[in-house]
Amino acid sequence: MNTETSLYELLDGRYEEMVEIRRHLHQHPELSFQEENTPAYIADYHEKLGLEVQTKVGGRGVVSTLKGGRPGPVTALRADFDALPIHEQTGLPFSSKVDGVMHACGHDGHTATLLVLAKCLTEIKEEIEGTIVFIHQHAEEFAPGGAIAMIEDGCLEGVDVIFGTHLWATTPYGTIQHCNGPMMAAADRFEIEIIGQGGHGAMPHLTKDAVLIGSQLVTQIQQIVSRYVDPQKPAVVSVGSFEASNAFNVIADRAKLTGTVRTFDPGVRDLIEEELEVITNGIVSSWGAEADFHYYRGYPPVVNHEKETAYLAACASNVPGVEKTEEMKPEMGGEDFAYYLENIKGSFFFTGAENPEWTKTYPHHHPKFDIDERAMLTAAKVMAKAVLDYPGQA
Repeated sequence: MNTETSLYELLDGRYEEMVEIRRHLHQHPELSFQEENTPAYIADYHEKLGLEVQTKVGGRGVVSTLKGGRPGPVTALRADFDALPIHEQTGLPFSSKVDGVMHACGHDGHTATLLVLAKCLTEIKEEIEGTIVFIHQHAEEFAPGGAIAMIEDGCLEGVDVIFGTHLWATTPYGTIQHCNGPMMAAADRFEIEIIGQGGHGAMPHLTKDAVLIGSQLVTQIQQIVSRYVDPQKPAVVSVGSFEASNAFNVIADRAKLTGTVRTFDPGVRDLIEEELEVITNGIVSSWGAEADFHYYRGYPPVVNHEKETAYLAACASNVPGVEKTEEMKPEMGGEDFAYYLENIKGSFFFTGAENPEWTKTYPHHHPKFDIDERAMLTAAKVMAKAVLDYPGQA
């Protein structure tokens, strides 16, 4: 029996442990930059494997290192472990026990996958060529994210290549999606506070209505992409919240808009930031009001490396349980895995986690989000093959 087959069998035998870990983490989610118990759990797991473990990397990250019995390259695998400020509505028996916080993006599954993969790789470490670095990252969901701080703290020192995956609930189980070049968009955030003049709802002529001004602003913002951006260059501008709390008969003196901008092209990114501010100041000043505008640049685009992506796709096509590998179109979601790829070569891919028996699939960041847990095993096997075979590609 070869090393690869042996590893697959070890993973199959520990699938139930993978599920158990995922469900434990799902019940005990922690928000970005507030993770305490999760990194402690991860570190303890790796320490019990006898691996070299670093904690508080970049703040709350955990890095574990497995040295193989044979010389070879240093490969890294990354999983994130933060949750979202969402109240769970799945009704699952292992639902979140933390009110208003939920693993609604699969990070619990990412962590369980990497932990059990580390355990199985440890059992065959004498057969492994090179070194494997397990990067458990905090705070993927909220910029500036955990990746950049972990990199600054040295998590990529000596690493030759990195791979990572996202369990993707809207892609069928058994499918691996890869993408050469730009895969996920730059993810920015903006905040606009409108400062008007409130008053009685029966006397609007004596006010500067912040809700009316904000409503016009929302409408005009939507025209940035359709009338300012080259239609051959993808971009998204979305207003996510509009807050102006008042009694029913009071005209608001203040309103706050927040939203996100997604782009791939640096020039388009600059253009949208500029136009957002110009439109905001123009509309607000025309009403004699004031605006407080802030634009926060988030993660850069995820740009996969050509050779490593082709290699990853070839690996996936030969993994048991993978029924389909396909080139995907770039998508507008953001991911701070981008920072790793700006520093070293590597590739990020999607592992299909949609259960074929579901009557309705809920997207990521939805209160009823869930994954087909079998996808964790598929992801583990693809990453396993990638690290085992990579010495031949060095």
